[in-house]
Amino acid sequence: MLEAFLVKWGYQVVAAADGLEALKILEGADAPSLAVLDWMMRGLEGPQVCQRVRELSDQPYVYILLLTARSQRADLLSGLRSGADDYLTKPFDAQELRTRLHVGQRILDLQNSLIAAREELRFRATYDMLTGLANRGVVLDAIAREHSRHLREKSSFGIILMDLDHFKNVNDTHGHLAGDAVLKEASRRMKSCVRPYDTVGRYGGEEFLVVAPSCDRAGTAAVAERIRKSISAP
Repeated sequence: MLEAFLVKWGYQVVAAADGLEALKILEGADAPSLAVLDWMMRGLEGPQVCQRVRELSDQPYVYILLLTARSQRADLLSGLRSGADDYLTKPFDAQELRTRLHVGQRILDLQNSLIAAREELRFRATYDMLTGLANRGVVLDAIAREHSRHLREKSSFGIILMDLDHFKNVNDTHGHLAGDAVLKEASRRMKSCVRPYDTVGRYGGEEFLVVAPSCDRAGTAAVAERIRKSISAP
């Protein structure tokens, strides 16, 4: 009956036969973001599933509605302490359930908006907004980190400082929008020439830094030459 209501309301339903199967679903990579759990289930009861789900700190948040015939205040508090977000007694009113699920969805949407805003702030704090490269602070931190590793492990690393020749002429002749386009394209070519774990950053203006871990003098020179050829190509 519950599944029929949820499908009618437009939800994509993943049904579980018992508590163990419910936990397995909620531990999965594509776990539902909304869960309606019965209190009494074979294998694991609803509150036990709640507790196990809340221990998964690396998983996206799951909004859990606990459904039960228990109506005592102590049961309500116990269910919420187990990690449930909401509680509905049986027999449930369909419209009340639908409203409570809408509340859960609004909370999840708000959480997703906050996460997106946090990631945007993190990106703005660590990346150059024009080129998408690491900013000055991040690339200098990378140098400090590799230098500490060098002192600790006697490993080598490379630093490449680059400057775009005659860049001022581009701005003066064609305007700053053209200059921005040149910086973006140069950055794209730099990124294409380095390893995934190298750090490419904008040092300032038309100056760039590359930090290449575990790279000796010859290897660093080879990376620099590869970048130079890529930027000078038509």
